Amino acid sequence: MSSHREAPEISKDPVADNADVYAFVSPDDPSTVTLVANFIPLQNPMGGPNFFEFGDDVLYEIHICNKGDAVPDVSYQFRFKTTVRNPDTFLYNTGPITHITDSTFNRPQTYAVGRKERGRATHILKAGLTVPPVNVGPRSTPNYAHFTDEAVHSLPGGRKVFAGQRADAFFADLGSIFDLGTLRPFENLHLIPSAAAAGVNGLQGLNVHTIAIQVPKTDLTRNGINPTDVMAATSVIGVYSTASRQKSRTWDNQKGTWHLNGPFQAVSRLGNPLFNEVIVPMSEKDRWNSVPPTKDNQFAQYVTKPELAGLLPVLYPGVFPHLAAYTKPRADLAAILLTGIPSGVVPGFQNYTGSTQADLLRLNLAVPPSSSPSPYGILGGDLAGFPNGRRLADDVVAIELRAVAGSTIPLVDPSYTPDGAASLLKDGTSNTNSALLDSFPYLGTPAGGYQSKPGTPAA
Repeated sequence: MSSHREAPEISKDPVADNADVYAFVSPDDPSTVTLVANFIPLQNPMGGPNFFEFGDDVLYEIHICNKGDAVPDVSYQFRFKTTVRNPDTFLYNTGPITHITDSTFNRPQTYAVGRKERGRATHILKAGLTVPPVNVGPRSTPNYAHFTDEAVHSLPGGRKVFAGQRADAFFADLGSIFDLGTLRPFENLHLIPSAAAAGVNGLQGLNVHTIAIQVPKTDLTRNGINPTDVMAATSVIGVYSTASRQKSRTWDNQKGTWHLNGPFQAVSRLGNPLFNEVIVPMSEKDRWNSVPPTKDNQFAQYVTKPELAGLLPVLYPGVFPHLAAYTKPRADLAAILLTGIPSGVVPGFQNYTGSTQADLLRLNLAVPPSSSPSPYGILGGDLAGFPNGRRLADDVVAIELRAVAGSTIPLVDPSYTPDGAASLLKDGTSNTNSALLDSFPYLGTPAGGYQSKPGTPAA
């Protein structure tokens, strides 16, 4: 969760596994947009000697659609290269690393950033960009926070980029939710009840690998406009990320390496949080990861009749009688997740991308950053938050739980009265990792291997 282990096959290939996607108007520079794609989920900080790193054999991409047909109009592409400086040691670092370029960093990575417009060849913006080491510990990577500034690189056209390990900003009570849909704050109301308790952030102390890029709004919009009208179709973009591998590979037993061949094929993708995780059934999850958003109408049935909406009244008897009795297709969820919210639903707002049903994170670029952000986004009266794009602090678990439970049905069906509990649902967690930064790349300092302590297993 959000998309950390969402499908059987990609859970076996974490280096290519999309964990989260974020898209928001930069709060400290509203003329720009920040796009973030996280990969390699659930990283134990002390995972040496082979610490986590991007895959040299993976094509990482962040796609932007601005014409309403769910086809990428602009894509940013990232390819990585790993170097082993001293092949005769098992060590990740042969001494303290005080700067990214230090020779004591024995397994450095560099990368190239490309920009591809629809129908055109990829243009390489810059190559040879450095990736910081992971947070090994105070002796190996002293004063780790300074690596963040070293790893933020300027690109042509007023863009900037970062790629490297960060603290996971997503938070969710994974242990509770997947134990038959338990929400600790409400577990006294569960079919198998126990005393209500505070939520436990299952991502606490864990890291991810982040690709973040900040670009002018005009880099992403149709015809390069600078959007100012919230109600204009040209102010809305759709965002998703992919990780792709070449279609075939053969093992060289003599060299102990893979030989890769053929075109790239997506093996993981992500737009809205929790889409493949919770909406798509188990039998379809791997196929969903491999098809483009233009094919998502075949999955619309799982959005308009979500399994979780049927489970909530069963797991919490008597709590959701109105939801249990509602049999109409969920047009509210189809708007939020597949088309964007059309004008006339939320006063003064829309992020509608047209009738093409596709899982895209939709962002209206004309909505300015909020001066008082609500973690509940639009449900909290904050039009700059999810599902208008997604910010790092948005409580997407609570937002989507409340939507699935019926809080958003009256937006499209005024005859429906939500159950009282629908607007209260949450898993009781918050970000318990490093604090978010005030400036790009915004994600907090990753947990260190030496500094971290393993959890206490329970029977």
